[in-house]
Parts: sequence; C-alpha cells; structure tokens
Amino acid sequence: QVQLVESGGGLVQAGGSLRLSCAASGRTFSRYPMGWFRQAPGKEREFVAAIGWSGGHTYYADSVKGRFTISRDNTKNTVYLQMNSLKPEDTAVYCCAATSTYHSLGNANVYDYWGQGTQVTVSS
Repeated sequence: QVQLVESGGGLVQAGGSLRLSCAASGRTFSRYPMGWFRQAPGKEREFVAAIGWSGGHTYYADSVKGRFTISRDNTKNTVYLQMNSLKPEDTAVYCCAATSTYHSLGNANVYDYWGQGTQVTVSS
C-alpha cells in the first residue's frame, strides 16, 4: 500500500512559480512510476506529467511542456512538480498518483494510489 500527501500549493501571480511536493509512504515507493494530474471546477481530470521509477524518463502534457518539470528523490520518498511561468489556466487542484505499470501513464485509470490534492490558484 502507498499513501500520498501533496503540499506546496497556493496563490501566485501569472508568470510566477510554485513547487509542489508529494510525500509517499510505503516500502515499494521507488518501484512506482508517479504522475501528476489536475482538475479544475467543471472540467475533466487532466494529465500533467509522469516520471519513471528511476527518474530517467519523464512525460509531459503539451500544455505544460517547457514550463513544468517533474522529478523525484527516492531517498526521501518524494516526487516534485516545479511549475514556472504559471498561467491562469493552470488553476486547478493538483493530485499526485502512483502506478505499478508503465502502460498509458497519461490515463488516470492506470493509477492505483492517489493523494487528496493541493490547490493552485494563478491570478492574472
């Protein structure tokens, strides 16, 4: 079993930066690919980024490429999402998730464990 807790959300002006953290518990954390998803009110959940178990492979939604960076530190059981050049359309609840497979990492249905989310609000 893996438990995930996000932190680092908040209010920021457009063009600013935030770093989200996802702290995980569970002895098999280092073997789980991790993903970040976001959901705004009235919208479907959207894939943001994913990272392989070793950190060597990363994947991004087109909407965040060049602005967001996903990373992980397995010694700290933590995955990060560095968000730069934030836009109002980035406003959403951001959740981290863990999966035991590499298949279709952009599909929320493949993820086994989810955090409760952290709110990110970007003002114009």
